[in-house]
Amino acid sequence: MARVWGAMIVTALVVLTASAATAQQPEAKPAEKPKTLLEEIALFGYVEASYVGNLGHTSADSGGLTSSRQVNTLRLYDSDEGFSFNMAEFSVKKDPSDKYPFGFGVVFTGGEDAQKNHSVGIFRDLQDAPRQTKWIDLQEAYVSYKVPLGSGLTLKAGKFVTLLGYEVIESPNNLNFSPSLLFSFAIPFTHTGGLLSYSFTDWFSVTAGVVEGWDVSDDNNSSPAYTGQFAVTPLKDLSTALNWIVGPEQNSNNTRQRWVTDLTATYAGFKNLTLGANVDVAGEERVPALVATRQDGDASWWGWALYAAYDWTDKLRSAIRFEFFDDPQSVRTAIRNTGNRTSIYEVTATVQYKIWKGLVGRVEYRHDDANAKVFAIRAPGYAPTERVQDTLSVDLYYLFF
Repeated sequence: MARVWGAMIVTALVVLTASAATAQQPEAKPAEKPKTLLEEIALFGYVEASYVGNLGHTSADSGGLTSSRQVNTLRLYDSDEGFSFNMAEFSVKKDPSDKYPFGFGVVFTGGEDAQKNHSVGIFRDLQDAPRQTKWIDLQEAYVSYKVPLGSGLTLKAGKFVTLLGYEVIESPNNLNFSPSLLFSFAIPFTHTGGLLSYSFTDWFSVTAGVVEGWDVSDDNNSSPAYTGQFAVTPLKDLSTALNWIVGPEQNSNNTRQRWVTDLTATYAGFKNLTLGANVDVAGEERVPALVATRQDGDASWWGWALYAAYDWTDKLRSAIRFEFFDDPQSVRTAIRNTGNRTSIYEVTATVQYKIWKGLVGRVEYRHDDANAKVFAIRAPGYAPTERVQDTLSVDLYYLFF
């Protein structure tokens, strides 16, 4: 783990050093007409539904259970087999500008996916499991302001999505339909708190802030967490970011730290081709599930994901993701294997087609391969029996804006 952590630091230093030496000077552009206040307000909305089939399930696997749906193990947003109404979302946002220095953002969501995004204290109590919560969520609600200091110091306060991760909550904005293991288990989703952001140059910016913690608006202890980002664009078509968060996340404990270092990169320098990468290294001190059975109760997890997408036409895109996630103590995956290592490779292939205006269809095949029997082929409550899991999904979403 020390080697991995060292490699992450070296990688970050190399990126920052190289960016300083190779950053390109921006080309002169003709002056643009200033936007009006209404033109600065951005609307976004979509609805999404899907059908997911697990190729390892058979009709006999229901075992006579009629009240429980079969599930896809270690899946978050595509956990249920069969039809799901995934999400309906509406958001209105405005970024601060020189002319109108104030900003805001409000994002409302509904559907099965919205259950997974709840922040403790907003439509979810500390003891509630995701499936016990409402199908609605206030995903973001924040205000921001650009202070006329240098290039502009931006302040942001409220509830907002995390800085960490290559993938985002909004499925249409991801290259694949099913979220990665890193997105599902390695990082938080949202925070409640405040951020400060400043762009030192057009290729280097820094963000830092204080938040309640991981997916909490009503903190479960009395100590905050600290998060931040170093965003670097060393080349015209290459964007990178080193993100981090550290702070105590255990109930009623202010000293046991959880931390994540997250590196993302996107390259779009080849025509019609998008390349991406994500690396996470994380750990937590004295995890309660381990303290009772191990002398050393510390946990760690890490992983990587590689992405490639190609636009064959204006309507047709194919994408592939290769990923590895290592959970040495199984505290993140938590699949009756706590204390033992869970390592998972997965490959996901997605074909996307723009059917009509904002209507988009996706077909996806995903293969998960673990080092142990961690996948259950029956409904909730059945013990894992397989080391591999294969799913086939059909997804439809419609963008309103």
